[in-house]
Amino acid sequence: MQCKRRAFRLSKLLTFHKISKGFSGVQALQDVSFSVSGGSVHGLCGENGAGKSTLLKTLSGVHQPDTGYLEIDGKKCQFRSALDALNGGVAVIYQELNLVSEMSIAENVWLGHFSTKGPFVDFKELERKTRESLKQVGLDVDPSTKLGSLSIGQKQMVEIAKALTRNAQVIAFDEPTSSLSAREVETLFGLIHELRGRGLAILYVSHRMDEITSLCDACTVLRDGKHIETFESMKGVDAGMIVNRMVGRELAAAMTDSGRDVGQDLLELRNVTGPGLVDPVSLTVKEGEIVGIFGLIGAGRTELLKAIYLGTAGQVLIGKETVPRKGAVSSIKSGLVLCPEDRKHEAIVPMLGVGENLNISIRRTLAKLGFWIAYGAEKENAVSFVEKLRIKTASLQTPISNLSGGNQQKVILARWLSERIKVVLLDEPTRGIDVGSKAEIYAIVRDLAKKGIGVLFVSSELPEILALSDRVFVMCEGRVVGSMPTKEATESKLLSLALPKGGAA
Repeated sequence: MQCKRRAFRLSKLLTFHKISKGFSGVQALQDVSFSVSGGSVHGLCGENGAGKSTLLKTLSGVHQPDTGYLEIDGKKCQFRSALDALNGGVAVIYQELNLVSEMSIAENVWLGHFSTKGPFVDFKELERKTRESLKQVGLDVDPSTKLGSLSIGQKQMVEIAKALTRNAQVIAFDEPTSSLSAREVETLFGLIHELRGRGLAILYVSHRMDEITSLCDACTVLRDGKHIETFESMKGVDAGMIVNRMVGRELAAAMTDSGRDVGQDLLELRNVTGPGLVDPVSLTVKEGEIVGIFGLIGAGRTELLKAIYLGTAGQVLIGKETVPRKGAVSSIKSGLVLCPEDRKHEAIVPMLGVGENLNISIRRTLAKLGFWIAYGAEKENAVSFVEKLRIKTASLQTPISNLSGGNQQKVILARWLSERIKVVLLDEPTRGIDVGSKAEIYAIVRDLAKKGIGVLFVSSELPEILALSDRVFVMCEGRVVGSMPTKEATESKLLSLALPKGGAA
């Protein structure tokens, strides 16, 4: 590491100087320059693929820039690893947390610099210091607790406590609220305000414009790897202004529904139940209808979609035909498909290329004589959907793990669009996706409905439920607790149904 922190603080605590970074012919960042002041929260916005993740990885030492450099507290820095950056006063709290589930909280916080007594780890001292660190972030948990037993929000607090033990001056948050409950979000925001009050520089990445406008003191927008604009003050800046700089195109048409015809009952659930569902669920989705399921984290929404798709107890019918309850393969053959919430672990094969991920399911149909891979047909199919869905990729051979979340989601949708589908289940289809990609996915979903396909989707975002669905069901604590046409729904009505009896969010 080539960086030494000084005892006093400059007004510009973090500065990116003409940062450029490319991968396999794709320019992820090009001459990006801006500064983040100490004692401020600085938003970082842009569509998926704009360069935000690459910039954070450059800040954390995961990537080294091809050209340009960082300044921390007025000193030029070159970080060679995440540990190098952490020791240099920089911590990045990623959406996928870098913690070890099987280790204790104390071991995670002090990993790499344990307290020792002779040749042995001094666990008593380790836990004492960890209690002090956890107090700083308002987390009252036994330091010997296994990290894997904590909620996502609690794990984030452990990650922040870990950063504070290294005297971090700069903390960057990457989509920190995407998996948090309302109460956990409130706790996180309170801590961010406290860290700002201590003089730390906070870099805050989010696709949620309400968070950017309400939480941040300044905001930088990236587009296609380039710095577009930095708002040095958020006074007079609204979400529309930021979105306009992010996308550089009109989104209004894509975000609204021009209407469609709805046909007969297509999907019917009869007393479907499974793990996480307290009561059996019965509902219908009509041809060309988009039905939303709203609920807070832990309400049983994901569990319901998996019960439908994987074939647990109860009966599922598509167009009066019973879907065999023998797992995913039977569902797919019946025209019922699922885009899961956890893309990384349940939907993509990270090291395979875009083309192979897109053609995984249709390969059996395209194969010659039932077993020879039809490479020409697969390439034609993949190229067609890459163009049609505007999937940003250097080539069909590019590992899908290199794509942004929005483009990964488009590949998953393209996989099912290659099939003859009748009903599509979507679990948080726009989680972690920017406003531009979100509008494109809305357009894809509405196009499916116009073709008579039934859509049943889960979302924790009330504006999305109200914008996309024709009807909405509300779940709470493993039960369906209400339903209504979307034209009769309001955010307050849906949220009041979704809240547990005790009112905890």
